[in-house]
Amino acid sequence: MEEEAGIKEVINGLEERINKEEIFSKVVRAGKRTYFFDVKATRKDDYYLTITESKKRLGKEGKVFYEKHKIFLYKEDFVKFAEGLKEAVSYIDSCQNETTADQILSESEFHEDKEMLVSAEFTNVEFEDLGKKQ
Repeated sequence: MEEEAGIKEVINGLEERINKEEIFSKVVRAGKRTYFFDVKATRKDDYYLTITESKKRLGKEGKVFYEKHKIFLYKEDFVKFAEGLKEAVSYIDSCQNETTADQILSESEFHEDKEMLVSAEFTNVEFEDLGKKQ
């Protein structure tokens, strides 16, 4: 009975931690892949972004599983990441001329996102902070 109460307490603590850390989530379905953009918070309420790519795969014996790749993006890298993404998309556009870079990531959206990220007040997030208790 006491052990059961302890397990419930641990589960409640994990649920509370998950709910606290999940600040915002956006799902983007793109063909065979799904992308998840999740804003999370450390215990010190520092925000960071995780980008997850999920792709449905067929494993041995015909069982379906999801292959996932995750990137952790911290506030000090937001602007450089966005600039690098825009530059890479522009390069692809200039080489293939199928879709303009402005259609994918318009200048106004880019600058609005950049201003929002730069103007937000964050503190330094260290990878080591993610698992520490306060």
